[in-house]
Amino acid sequence: MTQDCLAPFDTAHVAHFANPKAVQGRSSGGQSLGGQRTAVLSPAAVVAAAEQIGTWPGYSPTPLVALTGLARAAGLEALWYKDEGGRFGLGSFKALGGAYAVSSLLADQLQSRQGIAGATAEALRGGRYRDLTAAITVASATDGNHGRSVAWGARQFGCRCVIYIHAEVSAGREAALRDQGAEVIRVDGNYDASVARCAADAAEKGWFVVSDTSWEGYRDIPRRVMAGYSVLVSEAIEQLAGQRPTHVFVQGGVGGIAATVLEVLWQVWGEERPRFIVVEPELAACLYASAGAGRPQAVEVEEETLMAGLSCGEISLLAWDSLGTGADDFMTIPENLVAPAMRLLADGPDGDQPLVAGESAVAGLAGLLAACRSPELAAALGLGGQSRVMVFGTEGATDPVIYEELTGRPPEAVSVSS
Repeated sequence: MTQDCLAPFDTAHVAHFANPKAVQGRSSGGQSLGGQRTAVLSPAAVVAAAEQIGTWPGYSPTPLVALTGLARAAGLEALWYKDEGGRFGLGSFKALGGAYAVSSLLADQLQSRQGIAGATAEALRGGRYRDLTAAITVASATDGNHGRSVAWGARQFGCRCVIYIHAEVSAGREAALRDQGAEVIRVDGNYDASVARCAADAAEKGWFVVSDTSWEGYRDIPRRVMAGYSVLVSEAIEQLAGQRPTHVFVQGGVGGIAATVLEVLWQVWGEERPRFIVVEPELAACLYASAGAGRPQAVEVEEETLMAGLSCGEISLLAWDSLGTGADDFMTIPENLVAPAMRLLADGPDGDQPLVAGESAVAGLAGLLAACRSPELAAALGLGGQSRVMVFGTEGATDPVIYEELTGRPPEAVSVSS
């Protein structure tokens, strides 16, 4: 494979911000940040999530795929892609977080309402407490993937589910939510409007919000969502079999998955963890704006990004506690990199395994490839011939119609690993 396959990334208009707080933390040994790491996501929470999720029917680790051909084209020593497209048949890593939070919430409610201690996920799934959990309603706002996980979890563990979607969520993603048994309410406006409506309705009706974003006074459930996400990071580290990346690129959104990846890497490798780069759409770059401001900063999403799962104007405060001091770099990418990155993975050039990646899955990879094609940015990020990079393919073709529009082929025409 020649480097011609990377031509679409040559003139990409990307923005980069090096986080001075992360630089300061590394230079000081990061000791002052140790307590904060545990407060965001503790090692015990990571272990507990892995133990439970490992017992769910259909669980198996998703593949970590070595893209050796693409690594050569980009001038890297190694490139690994964690392919979440097959996770529990739901198409994305979100299957881990929302459903795990639902099971934990129901167990807590059984104890506080009925004095039933230690209700396991297996007992909930088997219907042992269904006459009690059926009276509980969980609600969430979503661009598609998180809500699908919450709805799936509600069906698995036996409670009612109401999902809020915004005006631009595709019909295919709405149908997928209904297929999981959720009641779906479409809200005028963007994702942040759906979050606000969900929170207001839940407060009025006594429902439980199961959100992947956090705000003042609401952190416990998002922390459980992140604990569920941690499973994929632990899997990836084990699959590396002792190899250690020099860099990790992860997409942003509200920050939950990026913060989870950072937390687990910090727990396992401490100050020897890889350089950590967060990548967002330029149309919805709340993390980038927050990094520049040095504090949480909301942005107005005036135009929806193709990367639907990343179309967020307000950050998760819990995630910011981690990323604000631990992420080394923040980047934004333009819309015109999405389809080329998806097609590149589907082509599987130079012997690479063909992969199905949805629109939100490729942000980290697109940011990496754009950086590799810019000598100035590659130097700023320390990328070169000895770099070993891991990226997270957070979703498959969660809307097959959109996937075919962007890649020119249906997802079933691509030979997938999962």
